[in-house]
Amino acid sequence: MDNRYSDNVVEVEKKSGHDTPTCNYDHISSDDGGGFCDYFLTFVSILFISFTFPLTLWFCFKTVQEYERAVIFRLGRLKKGKPSGPGLFFLIPCIDDCTKVDLRTVSFDVPPQEILTKDSVTVAVDAVMYYRVSSPMAAVCNVANYMTSTSLLAQTTLRNILGTKTLAEILSDRETIAQTMQASIDEATDPWGICVERVELKDVRLPQQLQRAMAAEAEASREARAKVIAAEGEQKASRALKEAADVISESPAALQLRYLQTLSTISAEKNSTIIFPLPIDLLASMMKK
Repeated sequence: MDNRYSDNVVEVEKKSGHDTPTCNYDHISSDDGGGFCDYFLTFVSILFISFTFPLTLWFCFKTVQEYERAVIFRLGRLKKGKPSGPGLFFLIPCIDDCTKVDLRTVSFDVPPQEILTKDSVTVAVDAVMYYRVSSPMAAVCNVANYMTSTSLLAQTTLRNILGTKTLAEILSDRETIAQTMQASIDEATDPWGICVERVELKDVRLPQQLQRAMAAEAEASREARAKVIAAEGEQKASRALKEAADVISESPAALQLRYLQTLSTISAEKNSTIIFPLPIDLLASMMKK
């Protein structure tokens, strides 16, 4: 029996003077040739189906949903052509075997990873990844379990990328880190027929001692800013008060009006207070002495 299998067709694209190989999974198929045993077993199977008709119809026709595809193997070889589906397709029960592949987008929660950052801080980071099968044949033939392999690769990539970042970069540049992870995982899973659509960091958990230290640092920074703002306000107020005093000192009538306005304010707010007005001229003469 001829057990030859065709290799993946590699198309070479020339970009910026460099040859970039890309795999075309639509051409993954077995050789057209088959041995005598293949033809004999196929003939016997068709003959058996004919003799047991219509009972064998329950085993010959299969259906797949709109979001599924069926990868068919005939006598261990990948059947020529594209995956079957959606809808109804024909199988030879004795020699055909099919594997259904779901094409919908799958969300996967990356378990929390204990990571030592570049500045020697231990943090626990978890993420979520969205991926889908872009080539059912590659997902079945090129990797044993594409879901497990993709999840393990996501965990390893998360540790590798965050290990090169400081704590401040992890907390502030989540979007950039997610895009880097998405590109790295998508490139690695491309031979498996997996397309990674999106990666997001869910949560970054810090040790309790570090949280308290960061909270104290933030509180001290806010208090320092508040004191600076208050000092600037007092400085501006003192300058305005000095300018007002200079203007009032140039006009005795303005000083008299200010004195009467102060008396009016006190009498309005402090109703139980008895005020004995003192002539401003007397105060002026005393101030000169």
